[in-house]
Amino acid sequence: MRVPEVRLVGPNGETVGIVRIDDALRLAQEADLDLVEVAPTARPPVCKLMDYGKFKYENAQKAREARRNQTNVVIKEMKLRPKIDQHDYETKKGHVVRFLNQGDKVKITIMFRGREQHRPELGFRLLQKLAEDVGELGFVESSPKQDGRNMIMVLGPHKKKAEAKAEVQAAKAERAAERQAEREAEHAERTATAPTEPQDKKPRRRSENLDPDM
Repeated sequence: MRVPEVRLVGPNGETVGIVRIDDALRLAQEADLDLVEVAPTARPPVCKLMDYGKFKYENAQKAREARRNQTNVVIKEMKLRPKIDQHDYETKKGHVVRFLNQGDKVKITIMFRGREQHRPELGFRLLQKLAEDVGELGFVESSPKQDGRNMIMVLGPHKKKAEAKAEVQAAKAERAAERQAEREAEHAERTATAPTEPQDKKPRRRSENLDPDM
């Protein structure tokens, strides 16, 4: 650092004040710390006494933890025909419900063919119906829009991805606990109803009368 003086901050965040650069370097050496420039554009520049290796390590750990906790936005896609029958509609809606429950966005695509392209209201009504049917789980994030031969709508989940994942894990743990309880109950029932070992018959006492004619 080619400056005559710096504003120095101590290792615990305390303000030391404006000192000559030589004095700042001496204090860093005496404390077995590094002199790190933290605000180079300030006048004079701000420097801090710190363990720079430890500082870099802690920052790397924080960045790794932030990446681990970051939720990736996943967009699922579901394709429908404007004249879909009720059974297929219920099946497709079931998939949309599952995606929203998992905290994922869902892109709904209505595919028009032939003369269907001249009746976009069919697709619009179908998208409206679907949005109403899953309204408890998601909301219309992107309203229906015509895109060439297709009409597209995006549904967003009310639940966040992390919340949905936590609920899934809690449900798995609950089911596992129920299965364990059932196994323990069955084992206790088998143990209670198991046949008892027959008691040894009392041995017959030998007759004390030794007369063979009697």
